[in-house]
Amino acid sequence: MKHSHHHAGHGEHRGHQHAHDHQAHAGHAHHHHDHAASRWLPLALTLTLSFAVVEAVAGWWSGSLALLGDAGHMVTDSMALGLAAIAARLATRPASAQHSFGLQRVESLAALANSVFMLLLVAALAWQAVLRLLTPREIAGEAVTLVALAGLGINLLVAWLLTRGEGDLNTRGALIHVMGDLLGSVAALGSGLVIQLTGWTPIDPLLTMLISGLILASTINLMRRAVHTLLEGVPEGISLQEVGTAMAGVKGVASVHDLHIWSLDSRRSALSAHVVVADWQRWLQILPAMQQLLARRFGIEHVTLQPELPPAEPLIFTPLGSRQDGDHG
Repeated sequence: MKHSHHHAGHGEHRGHQHAHDHQAHAGHAHHHHDHAASRWLPLALTLTLSFAVVEAVAGWWSGSLALLGDAGHMVTDSMALGLAAIAARLATRPASAQHSFGLQRVESLAALANSVFMLLLVAALAWQAVLRLLTPREIAGEAVTLVALAGLGINLLVAWLLTRGEGDLNTRGALIHVMGDLLGSVAALGSGLVIQLTGWTPIDPLLTMLISGLILASTINLMRRAVHTLLEGVPEGISLQEVGTAMAGVKGVASVHDLHIWSLDSRRSALSAHVVVADWQRWLQILPAMQQLLARRFGIEHVTLQPELPPAEPLIFTPLGSRQDGDHG
């Protein structure tokens, strides 16, 4: 809030310092956990991109749309992992004069970019699957089965690497790509086995369409969460009404207004509010009580609170020339 530090006085300044110190410790802990998941991103990227080339060549040679689709998926998957790796590095940078909150929002931007790529891929796969159903072609089932089996192994390894430690929104976005890839490998494997055993080639585009639908659902959910964060939405699982009512219930608080709650990233939330107090002297007790309430009950540790006294009585005007002229009541 623009005037929060100016109006709060020394008591609030100490409270803010406490809140920011507490946040700094919490932030350090989160970065430690993020690192556990994000440090595997470069290796996951290398594995994914390398196998995508193998799968693309095999898909072209065997005539399998499921393999080609999975290869295309793995290329965009590699882009997703690359974005995630960059975002994870940027998000650990400390706050600066230009970015006072740091660069945590980069993870939401990367997740949004990944979602857009996935939507384009799903559309392309679905279109190719329809064309393939209209004009079937011969598929080398044995080659499809072998390559899909290898792809399944690679995707399982990459998924395992990304689930180590706590995953942020960004790493979960990359993991969605990998899980979609894993499903793509399962579809390609199923396609290869059915074609080997029965020779029924329409299974290939049909399974491709099924996997596209599954990927689409996950992608829309990820996109919704990323956009919600970027639009400063109230974090999921937190009720503005409940928080405001709890804050107003703190002893010595008359009312709370201009309450705002938003996400700094997928883990951390911030809050700002104007707090009307009946007695200015009690603010030194009210501030820590409110900080403790917000941290323990709602998990909100980055808090900016501006104390205010109740509005004064309206001015009383008297007739000109009277003894009370100029009094303000």
